[in-house]
Amino acid sequence: MGSESESVMEEKRTNGGWFAVGMRNGIPICLGYFAVSFALGIAAKNVGMNALQSFVMSLTMVASAGQFAAITLIGAGAGVIEMITTSLIVNLRYFLMSCSLTQKLDPKMNQLHRLGIAYCITDEIFGLSVSVRGYLCPYYTYGITMVSVAGWCVGTVLGVIVGNILPVWVSNALGVAMYGMFLAIIIPPAKKNHFIALLVAVSMAASWLFTILPLVRGISSGFRIIILTLVIAGIAAIIRPIPDDPDSDDADGTEAAHPGDEAFKEELTDPVRTAGTQISNSTPEIERDTQNFDGSDAVQEKEAFR
Repeated sequence: MGSESESVMEEKRTNGGWFAVGMRNGIPICLGYFAVSFALGIAAKNVGMNALQSFVMSLTMVASAGQFAAITLIGAGAGVIEMITTSLIVNLRYFLMSCSLTQKLDPKMNQLHRLGIAYCITDEIFGLSVSVRGYLCPYYTYGITMVSVAGWCVGTVLGVIVGNILPVWVSNALGVAMYGMFLAIIIPPAKKNHFIALLVAVSMAASWLFTILPLVRGISSGFRIIILTLVIAGIAAIIRPIPDDPDSDDADGTEAAHPGDEAFKEELTDPVRTAGTQISNSTPEIERDTQNFDGSDAVQEKEAFR
């Protein structure tokens, strides 16, 4: 009984650590979502939606392109079937993201957590979740999502309430924040791995070609993303495959990180630093307990945070 109780407590501490780091790493996404959803709220108000309707839409959909498309159709008086079909086509990329993220989940993970993670998937949250080495703890994704979706919903509501007060050029400029979030996601891994940087460059070039070549420029953005993802990711998987076992050494020869580990802190705080979080260069030394998650006793150590 004692060992079982200790195991449960250890699991709770581990889940809490993942959740806390997820919330911290979700702050840059929250700020970007707030700016983009503010413009979304203005668009929703212009087609006759009130704050409550816009809030529910943002809470249940969490998809910028899909929501903008749906709001446009609402303004045009389109039917429900047309709106559902359009949203599915625009958001088809999430199907691929979900399939990819299943490779990071523990086979023993229950269906409730799988459904929870499915709700959480957006471009940015997927980018952070899939970058974790080893199996993905659902509480890390939940932490990111709690902060990010809060910013998305609050921005939408404020856009409905006070959006028209701002000049049009200011509202349009808020959409630039989305590009900043994507840069914060792709730059850290691209700097560490030249192959990833090459894939990013190839993807950008291929996406641009799809917009100008006569044979393919008529394809919708959703199908375009799916085609490019399947082709480029398939070629990359053949050229540079990743080990099948998430708990084994990763492609860079390092082991999976856990909350409390220095590798975990360095790896998962990169997006936050990239987004503009400043860390003081002269903070005092502090003492902390580090918990070894393989069941051994906690050890006390000193370390200087820079």
